[in-house]
Amino acid sequence: MLKRYTFWLTAAILFQFLTAAFHSISFFVNPDLNNDTERQMHELITNYYADMGAGFHRSFWNLFTALSACLPLLCVLGGLTLGYLLWKQAPPNLMKGVIGINLLVFGVLLVVVFVFAFLPPVICVGLIVLNLLIAYILAPRIESAV
Repeated sequence: MLKRYTFWLTAAILFQFLTAAFHSISFFVNPDLNNDTERQMHELITNYYADMGAGFHRSFWNLFTALSACLPLLCVLGGLTLGYLLWKQAPPNLMKGVIGINLLVFGVLLVVVFVFAFLPPVICVGLIVLNLLIAYILAPRIESAV
């Protein structure tokens, strides 16, 4: 079981969906403001609309929300794509290529999250990358090696 790439790929898909769900919680929780400085900063971030040119007037909260939605969407896209190919029993050489693409994208994401984010996203994306890496190593190169 641990020597089959499908086990590790299934684990990666599960971690992608869990990361998407875990990160989506932030859309439903209001920040806890403890002092006047935090309240003032929150007020500016949510209610100050900067003129960004070309007719765009967005608050930094709008920009943050748009960027924050990208992580769950990326995880859902990766999980659904890999899950669909696994469900349809795609040939291993095709799976290896798609796993490699996912590994590249989530590897870059891991570096970005490691530099700019905090510990929970680093751990979640790290688990995705680890499982994708193991699945990529264990995936056979030819169809007859299944």
